[in-house]
Amino acid sequence: MTTATREETLGFQTEVKQLLNLMINSLYSNREIFLRELISNAADACDKLRYAALDNDALYEGDSELRVEIEHDSDAGTVTLRDNGIGMSRDDVIANLGTIAKSGTAEFLQQLSGEQQKDANLIGQFGVGFYSSFIVADEVSVRTRKAGAPAAEGVEWRSAGEGEFTIGELERDAHGTEIVLQLKEDAKEFADDSRLQNLVRKYSDHIEVPVKMPRTEAAKDDDGNDVEGSEVTTWETVNEATALWVRPKSEITADEYKAFYKHVSHDFSDPLTWSHNKVEGKLEYTSLLFVPGRAPFDLYERDGARGVKLYVQRVFIMDDAEQFLPLYLRFIKGVLDTRDLSLNVSREILQQDPQVEKIKSALTKRSLDMLKKLTKDTETYQTFWNTFGSVLKEGPGEDPGNRENIAGLLRFSSTHTDSATQDQSLADYVERMKEGQQKIYYIVADGFNAAKSSPHLEIFRKKGIEVLLLSDRIDEWLMSHLTEFDGKTLTDVAKGELDLGDVEDEEEKKAQEETAKDKEDLVKRVQEALGESVQEVKVTHRLTDSPACVVLPEHEMGFQMRRIMEAAGQPLPEVKPILELNPGHALVNRLEGADEASFSDLAHILLDQAIIAEGGHLEDPAAYVKRLNGVLTA
Repeated sequence: MTTATREETLGFQTEVKQLLNLMINSLYSNREIFLRELISNAADACDKLRYAALDNDALYEGDSELRVEIEHDSDAGTVTLRDNGIGMSRDDVIANLGTIAKSGTAEFLQQLSGEQQKDANLIGQFGVGFYSSFIVADEVSVRTRKAGAPAAEGVEWRSAGEGEFTIGELERDAHGTEIVLQLKEDAKEFADDSRLQNLVRKYSDHIEVPVKMPRTEAAKDDDGNDVEGSEVTTWETVNEATALWVRPKSEITADEYKAFYKHVSHDFSDPLTWSHNKVEGKLEYTSLLFVPGRAPFDLYERDGARGVKLYVQRVFIMDDAEQFLPLYLRFIKGVLDTRDLSLNVSREILQQDPQVEKIKSALTKRSLDMLKKLTKDTETYQTFWNTFGSVLKEGPGEDPGNRENIAGLLRFSSTHTDSATQDQSLADYVERMKEGQQKIYYIVADGFNAAKSSPHLEIFRKKGIEVLLLSDRIDEWLMSHLTEFDGKTLTDVAKGELDLGDVEDEEEKKAQEETAKDKEDLVKRVQEALGESVQEVKVTHRLTDSPACVVLPEHEMGFQMRRIMEAAGQPLPEVKPILELNPGHALVNRLEGADEASFSDLAHILLDQAIIAEGGHLEDPAAYVKRLNGVLTA
């Protein structure tokens, strides 16, 4: 074996040191997945060479039968995996094996708790499967040469996973990559033919590239004994070696779909559901889409890696082809294989190809249909919603054409259950609407408890009218785009005039008008006392227990959204609230009988308390405290 020259020792990136420590010391519960990760990486390298060779078949170097080979040495305690794929240059090796080239990884590692660190499922969450080698190996050696490079430009990389690695030059005739694992004493079980074959069939049967292992047979004498010196070794394909998505659905088991999902997503948990479809006609493509059971760490990084694996006529083109699904479906994983794109397609060409938009529209509809079917399994859909619900809420604003379909998938908290769990659909709400009710009512607040306890709900609770309780940061933005469902208008109970439709009878409305007339003088006095602090003062019938509340104009930005925008440094014009008084409340009656000296203070206290109850912030808290103390000690 050629020895590496011009070696140098380099330190791992900080994140890799943390990850290796995690791998070596904590993750033992599912050690066998190291082989799946290495095979997946090798298959990707073969796919990349096949694609690169479309323009230059000399890259095959006379060896166009792409494959992955696995062998072991029980006596030496080693497992070797090699491929004849694209290979790596020295710079590639340092970039790919010395760092974790994915944004957010450092933050993710810092957030791991002690309990989480024991979970082997974390390995694949950020696409660093190569490092899982160190779960079973004391030392890992990588020998590689990039296809098309001279033999003298081979590279050898070695590490014991202890914070540094050695890299040197190597004379290497074959292109591709070879990985040698020096197994730990308690991992020698993997240096076994049957064990390795079972793992290949269990995890990598679906991989299109053949995975081969050596099989040695000897001639037999008349007594059935091996003839010494007659041994012949052949390489036997262990896996199915057929692209799973091109096989008929009827021939694929659920376990095979789950294994394939883990291959394309580098996730270690099963998907919640999947959709496998072949389309023929004006468009010809096959899609296999999966809904994950857990969120990747970079789910909320809108610029993070996302999208499906793209193949053109079974030739791998690119990972993370984000052009085929909208941003709000960025959690969907899978494969797209089409005949309608050219083999030399690039990300730039994809952006200009009219076929892409047609396929995107079809895959979006397919994904939403898949989620709609999932809603029939309430428990599983709740798992999906708890994980990805806030991302799906981006949909109505980003995809108006599918707004109604997305609306049917949304889930909310509601006064029907008074639970923080978002498990009520708009269809559920409509089905429970009271006779004469024409609108779907909701309230937006900074938190669930603030929404549940809002004074604006008092009249609704009294009359038994359900209100959706919205507290996610995206909710107000969502409702600015989702204005109607099933012919019913969605209405914010904290904005504009309160209209309960035919739920209120004529006698109630007449009594309210008379009360408002009786309190005209009080309303006028309060308006004068508060001056520029409010836009208007009026009597309300929306309150039963609270003395007052603040309301915004119907089309004005809500308090929650204003605070988010202001926190982001966005200057906003000042908006003065409307103060509504509860004419039947003791404090309002006290206000009516107050002398001039205390009237102004009491009016300001009612306004400030209403703002606080709404989750707002007082411009002068000290003045509020001083007025309150004055009233209490009077």
